[in-house]
Amino acid sequence: MKKVLITGAAGFLGSHLCDRFIKEGYRVIGMDNLITGNLKNIEHLFPLKEFEFHFHDVSKFVHVPGHLDYILHFASPASPIDYLKMPIQTLKVGSLGTHNLLGLAKEKRARILVASTSEVYGDPLVHPQREDYWGNVNPVGPRGVYDEAKRFQEAMTMAYHTYHGLETRIVRIFNTYGPRMRVNDGRVLPTFFSQAIRGEGLTVFGSGSQTRSFCYVDDLVEGVYRLLLSDYSQPINIGNPEEITILDFARQVLRLVNNPKAKIVYRDLPIDDPKIRQPDISKAKNILQWTPLVCRQEGLKKALLYFRAVVPY
Repeated sequence: MKKVLITGAAGFLGSHLCDRFIKEGYRVIGMDNLITGNLKNIEHLFPLKEFEFHFHDVSKFVHVPGHLDYILHFASPASPIDYLKMPIQTLKVGSLGTHNLLGLAKEKRARILVASTSEVYGDPLVHPQREDYWGNVNPVGPRGVYDEAKRFQEAMTMAYHTYHGLETRIVRIFNTYGPRMRVNDGRVLPTFFSQAIRGEGLTVFGSGSQTRSFCYVDDLVEGVYRLLLSDYSQPINIGNPEEITILDFARQVLRLVNNPKAKIVYRDLPIDDPKIRQPDISKAKNILQWTPLVCRQEGLKKALLYFRAVVPY
């Protein structure tokens, strides 16, 4: 039985990845320090002999006994409300944590996939964003702690690949949504759903003309799985290119939730908030034969069932 270590295992994406690898017949070691993760996301896995959980901060030395075939590094605060509150931890997990896990992969002769982000493109001057675009990031702005942590993570990963010959994979993840998202994590989709369900104002920043592209979690997990098992070592975008303005997205959520008390309210645009975001997924299509299957309308209906169950109102 092949063994995989998944960091950030109790988080939104990490927990879904644990499910997928268990389903595929792997032995899964989940690791998390629970600063943003939640054990409820993986408690259904605890009775399984194929799963074990390690409570650990990967910014400190990481040891896992026995062999490892794969490592997926998904540990990191991933929403603005988190990394603005925990800037040092965010930088450390992207730098020291990545270094520790690359060292572990080298020791175990394991293949490692690191979770990067569309935020490496910053407030992009190229649209849609292709992997060969170097980005437009403000390193000293409030969002820089996350953006630069991920950029450093990519650089360190490629250094281990070229210098040590380590088998590495880099996924650049665009906005992803689905069950197990934290209601109060500050990202636009859970915020809009929570506000609409409670009959509050949906907070649109600026004019709402900024765009995002939302990918359902099952599609994202499929892309990550294919990338891990591929022979491709350069960064690759995984996301849904179905772009929408934030204002139109708010209106779509209002129609779906259908709470007459909920309205749209406008607030000032945050500093360095990206104006456009859309993945070019040509490489994912050509190299991984991957394309998202869940359209936004279908995915939002699935997500709404989850949020109705967890949003207090």
